[in-house]
Amino acid sequence: MTIRYSAATHVGRVRKINEDSILSLPDQKIWVVADGMGGHEAGDFASQAIVDTIAMIEPDQPPADLMRGLRQTILQAHDIIQAESTTRQLGTVGATVVALILSEEHFVAFWAGDSRLYRFRDGKVEMLTTDHSLVAELVLSGELTWDEAEMHPQSNAITRAVGVGDVLELDKIRGDVARGDRFLLCSDGLTKYATFNTLEKMVVGAPIETIADILVSFALDAGGGDNISIIVIDVI
Repeated sequence: MTIRYSAATHVGRVRKINEDSILSLPDQKIWVVADGMGGHEAGDFASQAIVDTIAMIEPDQPPADLMRGLRQTILQAHDIIQAESTTRQLGTVGATVVALILSEEHFVAFWAGDSRLYRFRDGKVEMLTTDHSLVAELVLSGELTWDEAEMHPQSNAITRAVGVGDVLELDKIRGDVARGDRFLLCSDGLTKYATFNTLEKMVVGAPIETIADILVSFALDAGGGDNISIIVIDVI
């Protein structure tokens, strides 16, 4: 199995600081997008703490050990963020995260918040994560679709984040990997503009070398109201 990827992050057109952080560890087959909580102090510190901690994972481990290590480092980042917030008296500081690890036949992803993981297979897009947000509860109850939820006035109200709360509850999904699969990790700076139909049209068949930049440009042209972070991974 061969892996190719492209990644990009942008401050957007409105915010002055990029509170997103991204990480690509192709040797370990780990990719991460973290989004510092907008409107809170030190959101950039929180997202950077997550990727810095994950970057310390030792390479050349069996997939099961890498999976356990990925989960443990996110939990460590939770403690680091909380300690820094207490020391600097910052109040609530946190970041969403979505982290993907690939093996020869399977993927595992951990997430907290509304940063997302999608898989494109046979020309169709599937959202693999479920947002931890107020509007996600409306989607799961059948009152809204995911595309409609992005237009809801409470679309930015997340219910879970790294660094927030005494105990971090990380969700996990695992599944199979097939040649031809394309994975997309992104922050809500993209998904607030990109419907499922838009993603299918833009991502399926686009060159891996330029797709991350193409999606950033799309989000900027659509308004760029938030930081934008994108990682696209192809399994060949």
